[in-house]
Amino acid sequence: MPSVPLRIAVRGGGVDAMALLLTEAGAVGGDGDVVFHGAPLHPSGAVRLTEPGDGTAWLDVGLTAVEDRIARVLVVGSTGNGVTMRDVAGLSVEAFAPDGTSVARYDVTDGAGETAMVLAELYRRAGGWKFRAVGQGYANGLAGLARDHGVDVAQPVAPAVAVAVPVSVLPLPPQAPQAPLPPQALQVPQAPPAPAFALPPLPPTPPVVPAAVPVAADRQPSYGPVWSYGPVFAPYTQTGRDNDVITVSGLPPGPVVVQLDVRGDGYTGLTVLDRRNKETDNLVNSTEDDFRGRVLATVPGNGPLRMRLEAEGPWRVEVSPLAAALRLTEEEVEFRGPEVLLHTGGAADLAIRYRGDDNLIVNIYELAAHDDHTALPEDENVVNEIGERRETVPLPEGPLVVQFEAADGPWRARLKRI
Repeated sequence: MPSVPLRIAVRGGGVDAMALLLTEAGAVGGDGDVVFHGAPLHPSGAVRLTEPGDGTAWLDVGLTAVEDRIARVLVVGSTGNGVTMRDVAGLSVEAFAPDGTSVARYDVTDGAGETAMVLAELYRRAGGWKFRAVGQGYANGLAGLARDHGVDVAQPVAPAVAVAVPVSVLPLPPQAPQAPLPPQALQVPQAPPAPAFALPPLPPTPPVVPAAVPVAADRQPSYGPVWSYGPVFAPYTQTGRDNDVITVSGLPPGPVVVQLDVRGDGYTGLTVLDRRNKETDNLVNSTEDDFRGRVLATVPGNGPLRMRLEAEGPWRVEVSPLAAALRLTEEEVEFRGPEVLLHTGGAADLAIRYRGDDNLIVNIYELAAHDDHTALPEDENVVNEIGERRETVPLPEGPLVVQFEAADGPWRARLKRI
């Protein structure tokens, strides 16, 4: 699979979609590793479930954002009220690249009496990701599938009544003490697990399963157009310690997202170097401990992207396509540090709550009339304040880039439709 954000369509009337994020041991590591309609966003932001209500569910999977501890992402479908997989017309899984290209598809034609099925999986291989059509069904339903992947499922108190099955994750066995990791194995701090969840309750009605509507291979999700601005390439990652100069060669020219993670205290600075090795754009200028953030940079058309890094401690840099940035939605997401977000819908208001002590600087880049994909247009500064505050910023119609240029502290953001 290309290492870009994927949109995975799960089609079939009467099927509920969900995702399980598994460790190398083949088990979830916590309640947050199950993404379903009651908890549609993974704590890391790497997997999101959207169900527009048209018989197709969409799983957005940011492959470059999946935590290192996750080895596999299962795409799961389940049914209820006596409906089995053989009754579902047009059951399929299809993955799309950011430009709308179909990169993998699996049509499930051998469904039987199962009420839950692992439809497909994404798994790590040789530094990248692969897609596998699975089609493994479970006659004992979602509870049986959950147990097979490290989830302890309690029995319902009244077996004759259709109820939501409470679920809790089994504690992991104690680990033997290990030697400290070298700087090159620096791991990004993980987000805390989401609250405990329950498996989706059975649907209240439907003995009749509607026929699936044929879907064109290039159909786009109903929640917004695909992102097609800027170059697409496999992400580049480098680790090290203390001050260094980072050179990234072979990337196509254009705007990119640079994620920087530093473990340590002291000053952190990241500056772009030109062909004469002179400093140009200052990307990071922070005194915060254990710095983490994503910033915008532009790969020049006449050479590699070179950056001077000032840091005290081990660090990790990842350069990804602009299309890999997280999209703004109406679901509130919490961040810390600078960030790059995308807005692809119509005019909306951006609600921000900032809990830092220093500058909050937010810029937007309108791309609707900008055809040069090798550069960004002039930015518009929409927030430049100091200290804790709440802001609501009007956003024009997308596509546009929302850049939190400076944000030393935690903050939240979500869209408000108008």
